[in-house]
Amino acid sequence: MKKIFLSIFCLIFIFIILFSLQTPTYCATPKIVSKLTDAFEDIESWFLKLATPAAAVAVGIGVFMKKFSFGDEERIRTSKKIIRGSLFSYGFLLALDLILQAIKSLI
Repeated sequence: MKKIFLSIFCLIFIFIILFSLQTPTYCATPKIVSKLTDAFEDIESWFLKLATPAAAVAVGIGVFMKKFSFGDEERIRTSKKIIRGSLFSYGFLLALDLILQAIKSLI
């Protein structure tokens, strides 16, 4: 699981570096680069728009699972993992957005 997460993070980071850090030149930016940059910005905004309801649904499922576990320790543990994982994932997406905004402001 950690290898998959790390590889996805590295791929996203590489794409961000390639398409958001453009060196200033005296000629016009190629159309494909501007289209790809716009596409990645759209995808980023979609992720942020979808992340909030997804995190709320995951936390709600975890809370209901904990509420209706009726003392079953396995379900309580599973619900805690669901709640914790969804909150960490949502926090990671928000932190990634802040990092991207900081990089864009420096350019």
